Amino acid sequence: MTRTFWRKVIRKPGFVFGVIVLVPMVIAAIFAQQLAPYAPNDMLNQRYVPPLSPGHLLGTDNLGRDIFSRLLHGARLSLVVGFLAIAIALGIGTLLGVVAGYLKGAVDNVIMRVMDVLLAFPDVLLALIVITMLGPGLLNVMIALGVAGIPGYTRLARSATLEVAAFDYVEASRSLGNSKPGILFRHVLPNMIQPVLVVATLGIAGAILAAAALSFIGLGAPPGTAEWGSMLSDARTYMRRAWWMAALPGITITLAVLAISLMGEALRDVLDPRLK
Repeated sequence: MTRTFWRKVIRKPGFVFGVIVLVPMVIAAIFAQQLAPYAPNDMLNQRYVPPLSPGHLLGTDNLGRDIFSRLLHGARLSLVVGFLAIAIALGIGTLLGVVAGYLKGAVDNVIMRVMDVLLAFPDVLLALIVITMLGPGLLNVMIALGVAGIPGYTRLARSATLEVAAFDYVEASRSLGNSKPGILFRHVLPNMIQPVLVVATLGIAGAILAAAALSFIGLGAPPGTAEWGSMLSDARTYMRRAWWMAALPGITITLAVLAISLMGEALRDVLDPRLK
């Protein structure tokens, strides 16, 4: 990306806020083992210790586990599930959309009719169906959210491909006798990918939230796992006794989703020519 792009994007307060919040979370996820003062499931015989107590920055839970340590380890699971789920949806959806939009005809009809059937189901319901088939677990949640996101990215990629394929330089390349795969990868794909990537950035926030929701209802991380949604689920019955058990994971999820959403909005404002 050019210097002009970066000059424009760093002027967006939402992008700056997203970087300030998200970069420490990513660092925490990578180095959770080194940064956490305790192992995520260490039971320290100090139950219901409130935040800002000596030795426990964010307090402990009903089993004496350090919440700060669990949030650090939870960042690794929650962020990885969100990013990889969208990577699955983006990779498969973009490939199908580009093929459908460029080849058209029977290929386009078959792909888009299948996508129409999948779009008849809400994303969460489609994810629940996939999880029911595969069974609970974070890996299956990631696959389920990825599958649920494929139809949306397919339609978006197809629309962008149809628009780019009608440009004069694509017609000129075709008239010069270049092969379809060559035109597709050299001219079409590089020029249609920007809006898809912007939507994918926004989709990461939704995937993190959906993964936390599925873990909350018991279809994601197993009970007791240091994962943000699972931590919220564990805290349900202790709201009056230890409010921080639910508040802190909830705030962390909110900040992560907000940061990624604002970064996506900033990228859209800079990259979308219709907004200039």
